[in-house]
Amino acid sequence: MARLRMILPSPSLLLALLATFSFILPARSLYFYIDGTTPKCFFEELPKDTMVVGNYKAEEFNTETRAFETHDDLVIFISVDEVFDSNHRVVAQKGSAAGRFTFSAADSGEHKICFTPSSTHPSGWLSGGNPVGGIKLTLDLAVGETSAIESTDKGKILDIVGKVKDLNGRLQDIRREQVWQREREAEFRDQSESTNARVVRWTLVQLAVLGVTCAWQLSHLRAFFIKQKLT
Repeated sequence: MARLRMILPSPSLLLALLATFSFILPARSLYFYIDGTTPKCFFEELPKDTMVVGNYKAEEFNTETRAFETHDDLVIFISVDEVFDSNHRVVAQKGSAAGRFTFSAADSGEHKICFTPSSTHPSGWLSGGNPVGGIKLTLDLAVGETSAIESTDKGKILDIVGKVKDLNGRLQDIRREQVWQREREAEFRDQSESTNARVVRWTLVQLAVLGVTCAWQLSHLRAFFIKQKLT
């Protein structure tokens, strides 16, 4: 199991948080407080080729309502350093108050994951010294290929696969429709050719009958005129 340690200035707070982590470690979900723009870091021992997926949400303490609330001007900078490799930085991501980060361990060793809040507001409203920490950051950290967050990604992939199958089914329907249309066109063409052939044959028969009739009439008239002359 990966080792989780938190940097705290007070030993008493460290013991309290370690006791809390003993209950929430299987779920890999926790929250902690950050004083102003002070970075808060974790150390995570990761095997090689291990994927880490984290979802976070930061909230500011409102002194008027005495509650933590989201703030549009709050920015969270996330950094991941390889402690075993002279603090080589592998992740440097700046995001909004809520977001997601992902990285894979290139080699086995201890990794330092830090969160640093800041503000984009011109007045610089974010400051330290708040007795309750100022910023509450909720973190859902998933380590390994069989994590719960990856199951969500698998669900998205299955959804995409389902859509692809649906598109393939529609393509098959279109192809069957095209085959049916070609068969209908071939049948109509055969009927048209058969009808045209019958019309041509009937026309030839009519012409033949008309020719025979004309020949018979001419022969009859010739015989009639010859008989008239003789009489």
